[in-house]
Formats: sequence, structure tokens, C-alpha cells
Amino acid sequence: MMLMSRMSHDSSFLQKIKSLDYVLVSVIFVIGIISCFAMYSTDGGNFSYHTKSHILRFSIFFCLFLVLSFVQIKFWHVTGYLFYFIIFLMLVYALKFGVIASGSQRWINLYFINLQPSELMKIAIIICFAKYYHRVKSESVNSLRQIIEPIILLIVPILLVVAQPDLGTSVLIALTGLSVMWLAGMNIKYFFYAFFTLIITAPFAISFLKPYQKLRILTFFNPERDPLGAGYQIIQSKIAVGSGGLFGKGFLKGTQSYLDFLPEKHTDFIFTLFSEEFGFLGSVVLLILYAILIFRITDIGRKARSYFAKFYCFGFSTALFIYITVNMSMVLGLVPIVGSPLPIMSYGGSAMMATMIGLAIVMSCKIYDKEVIV
Repeated sequence: MMLMSRMSHDSSFLQKIKSLDYVLVSVIFVIGIISCFAMYSTDGGNFSYHTKSHILRFSIFFCLFLVLSFVQIKFWHVTGYLFYFIIFLMLVYALKFGVIASGSQRWINLYFINLQPSELMKIAIIICFAKYYHRVKSESVNSLRQIIEPIILLIVPILLVVAQPDLGTSVLIALTGLSVMWLAGMNIKYFFYAFFTLIITAPFAISFLKPYQKLRILTFFNPERDPLGAGYQIIQSKIAVGSGGLFGKGFLKGTQSYLDFLPEKHTDFIFTLFSEEFGFLGSVVLLILYAILIFRITDIGRKARSYFAKFYCFGFSTALFIYITVNMSMVLGLVPIVGSPLPIMSYGGSAMMATMIGLAIVMSCKIYDKEVIV
């Protein structure tokens, strides 16, 4: 009897292994490998601090992604609100007692990593909203209660992130939450109302921005007004991308990046370095990998039986699309610099952790796609 039970358990585990989306796993791994080579290039072709740290983080969080993939989707559904609340408390703690760096108080010192809770809130808000709308009937989505409650759940963490201050991440959290609300069926007229309200109040809201935030907006409209100061980063970024041409300058041969014309290239501007070295064709290949990633996540959501899994996968794929679009638009000077890391590629433990946890939940939706969540 015990032998039969063990054989059944082994068979069940093997079935779960077979249920993995190996295309998704492969794409994540390939982007991770590309990011390691890009990080090696940012260190000037030396196996230095950023390269070692990035490889270690990717290895750990990729393993974490694989392990968490086998956590039942019911667990994520049951703990949806709890996960949101824990990250919310971490945001409060970071604001009061967090590590201060570059004038911002965004991190919690966990000794092995400086954790940025706002990055995890990007995932927490999707899980929370997926759980919230799981039981809401489509005809009730636009009722007053179903509009006010999620807006409160969205606005409160946004205000905490703005207070850090981190306007860019707060905007990304807002866009992530609003995308799930739209996917749940909220009437588009409310988004138009919100947009026009934002346009009307924008001149007043600008007066509450920090000086460096105002400077970023002014620099976006005219980077040449301060080419050696506020506009330097974006000017050098556009020069680097443009100089890459069709085929790029070659690995470790990017002059703008390799000769340190471009500061902070290992973080939000990693795409600039990659584009200069591998050119337009290399950038297209990277975009295709991201497109496959988003498509696979969306397809998993389409095939899922539970509304929770559908809302989560659709919400997460939309969020990834937003993060990638904002980052690449930012380094090309199409939007103001907002501090948006490129998923998996950019240096940063918190962003990498959040992305891998988010992908693990997607894979959980794939492995347990037959489960019905009530």
C-alpha cells in the first residue's frame, strides 16, 4: 500500500515537471544569460562587483522561480490579501526606518540584500486585485462599491511610495493596478474621467514635486538646456543607441558605455549599452524574446480555468509590457526618466526578486491549470 502511494506521488511529481512551460523557462534563462554578459560589459570586461552580484542574484532567484512554480495556485489565492498587507507594512517600515540613499528612503536592510518593498508591491497589487475580482460578477464591476474599494487599495501604497520619494515606481504601480481593473471590465469612461482629471490637476500637482523631479520633466522636453547636468544622461543614452547602427559595435566595444560616458549604465540604462554593442538587430532579438515571454504568460492565462489565474496572468503580462515599454522609451528620450528597471536585464536584487516571484506564480497557474478555485 505504501509502495503504491509512493509510486502515485512520484507519478504526480513527474506530471508536474512535464506541465512546466519549457518555452517560458528557456526564454527567462536566455534573457538572464544575456543580462549577465551585458553586466560583464558594464564592468569594462572585468569580472567585478556588479557582474558577480548580478550572476549570483540571477542564479538564486531563477532557482527560487523554479521552486515557487510548484506551489499550488490555491495558496496564492488564499494568501492574496495577506501578501498585499505584508508588503504594505514593509512600505510603512521602509518609510519610517528604512535605509536612506541618494535622498530617498526606499530600502529595508535584510543584511543579505537591501530590499525595496515598492518593487514587490507591483506583484502584490496584481495578486490582490486578481483575488478581489475573482468573485465579483461582471455586472457588478462598475458598481460604486466595486470601484471605490480597489481604488483605495491602489492609492494607499502609491502615496507611501510617493513619500519615499519614488514617483516613477508609484506611477508603475498605478498603471499596473489600473490595467487589472480595466481587464476586470471596468467601464472605460471612468478611465477617461481620471485622465481628464489628471490633465486638469497636473499644473497644481507639479508644485508638490521635488526639485529633481521637476528638473526631470523639464529635461525631457529640452535635454539640451543643461547638456552637462540634468540632460547629460539622456543625451549620452541617445548617442549610444544611435551609434550602434544596424549590427552594433560588438561585444565590449561600445565607446559611450565602455569609456564611461554613460553613468549608471548597469541599472535602468542597461538597454542603452546592449543596443550600442549589438545594434538594431540585437535589440530586435531582445524584443522578440520579451514578446515571446509576454505571449506565453497571456496564453497560460487564456487556458486557465479559474478567474483568479486569468486575472493574474493577464495583469502580469500587461505589467511586464508596461515596464519594458516605459524603460525603453525612457532611454530613447520618449518619456521622462522615471527610474524603471528593464525586467531581468537591469541590475537590482529587489526588481529581480519581484519579477521571478511574479513569473513563478504564472508557472503555478500553468502547472495547476485544472484546479478550480471557488
